[in-house]
Amino acid sequence: MPHSNTSGLTSESDEVNSLSEEKDESYSNLGYLIESRLKESEQARLYDEKRWLRAYRNYRGIYGADMAFRDSEKSKVFVKVTKTKVLAAYGQLIEVLFSQGKFPISVLPTSDPSGVEKYAHIKPDNMKNPRMEDIYGFEGDGREMEPGATADSILNGLAEKYSNAGFEKGAAPDLKTMPQIEPAEEAAKNMQTLIHDQLEETHAISVLRHVLFEMCLLGTGVLKGPFNYEQSLHKWSLNDAGEREYTPSKKLVPRIEAVSCWDLYPDPDAINIEDADYVIQRHIYNRGQLRDLMNRPFFRKSAIQDVLAGGPNYETRSYETALFDRENQEEYNRNRFEVLEYWGTMDKYLVEEAGIEMPDDISDELDEVQINAWISNGQILRLVLNPFTPARNPFMVCPYEINPYQFFGVGIPENMDDSQTIMNGHARMAIDNLALAGNLVFDVDETMLVPGQDMTIFPGKIFRRQSGQTGQALHGLRFPNTAPENMQIFDKFRQLADESTGIPSYSHGTTGVMSTTRTASGMSMLMGAAALNIKTVVKNVDDYLLRPLGETLFQWNMQFNKDVPDIQGDLDVKAQGTSSLMQKEVRSQRLMTFMQVASNQFLAPFVKWHSIIREIAKSMDIDPDQLVNDPEKAAIFAKMIGEMNANQQVESNNQQQGGMGATGGVPAGAAVTDTQGSGGGNIGIGTPQTPGEGGFTAPNTQPQGPTEQ
Repeated sequence: MPHSNTSGLTSESDEVNSLSEEKDESYSNLGYLIESRLKESEQARLYDEKRWLRAYRNYRGIYGADMAFRDSEKSKVFVKVTKTKVLAAYGQLIEVLFSQGKFPISVLPTSDPSGVEKYAHIKPDNMKNPRMEDIYGFEGDGREMEPGATADSILNGLAEKYSNAGFEKGAAPDLKTMPQIEPAEEAAKNMQTLIHDQLEETHAISVLRHVLFEMCLLGTGVLKGPFNYEQSLHKWSLNDAGEREYTPSKKLVPRIEAVSCWDLYPDPDAINIEDADYVIQRHIYNRGQLRDLMNRPFFRKSAIQDVLAGGPNYETRSYETALFDRENQEEYNRNRFEVLEYWGTMDKYLVEEAGIEMPDDISDELDEVQINAWISNGQILRLVLNPFTPARNPFMVCPYEINPYQFFGVGIPENMDDSQTIMNGHARMAIDNLALAGNLVFDVDETMLVPGQDMTIFPGKIFRRQSGQTGQALHGLRFPNTAPENMQIFDKFRQLADESTGIPSYSHGTTGVMSTTRTASGMSMLMGAAALNIKTVVKNVDDYLLRPLGETLFQWNMQFNKDVPDIQGDLDVKAQGTSSLMQKEVRSQRLMTFMQVASNQFLAPFVKWHSIIREIAKSMDIDPDQLVNDPEKAAIFAKMIGEMNANQQVESNNQQQGGMGATGGVPAGAAVTDTQGSGGGNIGIGTPQTPGEGGFTAPNTQPQGPTEQ
């Protein structure tokens, strides 16, 4: 987020100075201003909190305090169709995005990359250059290239290494004699591998699962980061005495975390995170958690100690009572501290007043600067200028469904709120009616009975009658069963819930929806149609979550990761969540068809066969990195297989020639059909020979006559 100029500085400063006089002396002007902005955001967020609370209750199956039941209603049943829809959507998103256990984030070079060469090649004369000895060695030095090593793998791509290898810029005019690599593509591959490793090391998938679940439930998921985190690497080594010793090391890695919508307070005037002038995150800490902040960089220990000495300052919000259902809420409040984390613009003079010196690269003409501040009870616990280059807001806000002109999105419970309400009403009516229809209601003429009798009815009950005929004093009435009509309406609104959410019942296991599900092809068609309904949601995840996450990780590595040099270049981050939406069977068939078309000898040179094989593996839910070799290894194995086939062919030819007898011929009548000259011809059936004839090798079992002299 770039630095920006602002107007109205005098009025805002006057407000701060005038209102801060009402606060304790420990309050700073900056701390008070942040708290005042929090109150403004709270007031603007009240409507969203009501929506979230109703969504949560529908998910949990809880009636709110505003729900009024008629006196005649006995059933309080809540049919949790909302919970089923939320979990179904959540499961679909997890399946689409992480079915292969990897993040659908790719890094590709731009069409015309700058900062790193797109192509480089080695001329034959350069390959004889003595400078190459540092890489390849020389004959007789005892150093051999690793199996499968090539110029591509050894040089590993980037410009500073090329200078020592005799590389020249540009594409090779002759690929047969001039080895060529693509530095931009290699840099993109290295960056992608690095980002995926970092996400796996920090267990980012579990973090994103929390974000996606709250996105389905409340309509908005919030991700924060990446931040610098020193990860402990467990290591054991031998000391001087030969004993095993635990010697852990630290590694700087990027870390991300999920933020609940309930704890996020954006600028009231913003409709998206990019337009937000500031964002405030609320933390609820106990004493131990607040004390741990002293060990984090740039936190002011004295200020934290003052907050601890002042006692807890946490106040329960109205919605928190309904969310947590704590019986000991007062006891909880006595042990908690509210800490506000502020990211956004702030008046420059307030920042300087709080003890921050402006760097030389910040213009004196700026009225506002980007800061990160932590406060509690008005005390400044941490205050630094925005540490990211370029300055940015660390929050990524992803809507399930975009809410026009509003910051927070719309979730599944809100889309089916009316349907859930009507289904609950008719379910209660059906149950109450079944209770009436399943039991008799008695009409009693007390004038025919002996006075003073107990009117409780149970099996074996005896009533004393003083007049009238049998059956006249007591008469059982049966109410009609209207439950089927109620359940018909229930089913109608369940279908309406399917349409309003875009999540059909058959997608989460409900059977008997329609006749087309009786066949595998029909079910496949329906599931494909269901996938289209979630396509917009996955696109939102790509645009608002995965792509920003990839871009911020790219920027983090460029700014803080100094140990990996082979990642620099003009690269572009792509989110690939929507690529998994195509029905796997259809995608696999299309890829196989393309392979057949590309097998044409005129088209084959233009096809990236390695990429096709990887895409086929992906369409079958197979991790290509585990089963598919890279081109260099594939070339090695292809050569090995070719040599093995050649050796087998030679052995086959030798065996066939050895079985022909001493003359090397074939039996008379045999037909040789080896048209290819491979030695594997078929032996035909000829005319049977008489035992004893020349060329017949079987023992002579026929009786023989006298020998002619």
